[in-house]
Amino acid sequence: MVMKLDLLNDTDNSSNDTLHATTVGVKATPKPTPKPILPGAGVKAQEEEQSSGMTIFFSLLVIGICIILVHLLIKFKLHFLPESVAVVSLGILMGGFIKIIEFHELANWKEEEMFRPNMFFLLLLPPIIFESGYSLHKGNFFQNIGSITLFAVIGTAISAFIVGGGIYFLGQVSFAFGSLISAVDPVATIAIFNALNVDPVLNMLVFGESILNDAVSIVLTNTAEGFARDDNSMVTGWETFLQALGYFLKMFFGSAALGTLTGLISAIFLKHFDLRKTPSLEFGMMIIFAYLPYGLAEGIKLSGIMSILFSGIVMSHYTHHNLSPVTQILMQQTLRSVAFMCETCVFAFLGLSIFSFPHKFELSFVIWCIVLVLVGRAVNIFPLSYLLNFFRDHKITPKMMFIMWFSGLRGAIPYALSLHLGLEPIEKRQLIGTTTIIIVLFTILLLGSGTMPLIRIMDNEESQSRRKSKKDINLSKTEKMGNALELEHLSELTEEEYEAQIFQRRDLKGFMWLDAKYLNPFFTRRLTQEDLLHGRIQMKTLTNKWYEEVRQGPSGSEDIEDENELL
Repeated sequence: MVMKLDLLNDTDNSSNDTLHATTVGVKATPKPTPKPILPGAGVKAQEEEQSSGMTIFFSLLVIGICIILVHLLIKFKLHFLPESVAVVSLGILMGGFIKIIEFHELANWKEEEMFRPNMFFLLLLPPIIFESGYSLHKGNFFQNIGSITLFAVIGTAISAFIVGGGIYFLGQVSFAFGSLISAVDPVATIAIFNALNVDPVLNMLVFGESILNDAVSIVLTNTAEGFARDDNSMVTGWETFLQALGYFLKMFFGSAALGTLTGLISAIFLKHFDLRKTPSLEFGMMIIFAYLPYGLAEGIKLSGIMSILFSGIVMSHYTHHNLSPVTQILMQQTLRSVAFMCETCVFAFLGLSIFSFPHKFELSFVIWCIVLVLVGRAVNIFPLSYLLNFFRDHKITPKMMFIMWFSGLRGAIPYALSLHLGLEPIEKRQLIGTTTIIIVLFTILLLGSGTMPLIRIMDNEESQSRRKSKKDINLSKTEKMGNALELEHLSELTEEEYEAQIFQRRDLKGFMWLDAKYLNPFFTRRLTQEDLLHGRIQMKTLTNKWYEEVRQGPSGSEDIEDENELL
């Protein structure tokens, strides 16, 4: 009897436990499955590794072929053809070839040829933006900072509103499209100005505007996309505009301040921590400081691109002069090489994208967007140029305004931003992506290829005193970057020489005077005679080592007397 009662109690307890578990199961929400800390294993992990390896191989193969193409352009002096045009054309041919292979089922590289927006913003874009700021000629830039900011901020906003307002039927996301398509590529523009031998101040206006324009376009796009995602149905149009303006100003000035602060900290660090005798450590710290503001800005919801741009400008202006001569050369060449590879990769995948993902093509929409882009560029350039002429000694002529308008090429940034937009439904996203690709290809292939005829027309109208020889016209960005190092000054001024230089340059005004008198001496270290001697020994040691390797090699020179003369 007792055993029966115990059995009944156990049965009741079991029923209560089951009922309790059922009740708890109804009320409690299931916890999300935690992400695995360790990487996956098995066949799936192996397939992912193989796919990643093929993607890396395919990307390096594309970049290698493009490098050979650019070398052939330089070797055969095809200076009239911009490298972006050649690389995009090569990407189109490679995409067509891969499509033929996939059609005949010989191979399947669809996943490898796809362009991933996250890869662009995390790996490819930061070196491009940082190098553009680091290689900037700071003198003319700071002297014309007001005009450059007007073109970059107000001009880009005007262009974005014209394009976005013209396609407002897409909703608030139309202003995101207008912002991303307003980012211009300055390569062909600067090449035209160099070929026509225009005023260097005007050259800096356009180049500086183009550099800041990229960062402004990205911030505007993020602002417009963020407000398009939020529910602003209870907010008036004016309140929405003020909120968007406040968000943009916070992103712009907050990111610029963060990048500037990081650059100044790097200058102070390398001024007081003397790493000049260990160039490998010195170079490592420069790489860390270069990427640091991007990660921090993205982590606190600011613009990493704007931050890394201003960090590059400040580090070039101050930190660069605290480096040893070896690291100065190493930084310049490394940044240019990495930026060139990243830019080439983006342009090549731009050509490949024609065949790599599904498109939604509407002819009327494409034509209307191209018209809006050209009109937006015109409303940007002409009124602002006339306004600036009231305050400038160096006037912007109507001829130069036309060249600036014609050379508003679109490049890698609009293409990557269009893929990054989270639009719904998917058809709208495909429409924006396809239209952006067509506009970029239209400006690169048509307007970019038309730069040389435009140079000839404008050159024929110039007087003989200003006309340059056709052989001096060079649209190759890589060749110009390769020659730039010969013109740049390695910091070898002692403290006494620097003070004498400031005393002689009494014409400096405003920020330039403040920088030369107080900021530059505070953030940069003046070299002593011992530092100069050590720098010369470093350079001579590297040169001697190179000559020794050449002499011992199979093709080395046996004329030792000539070598000693060179040394």
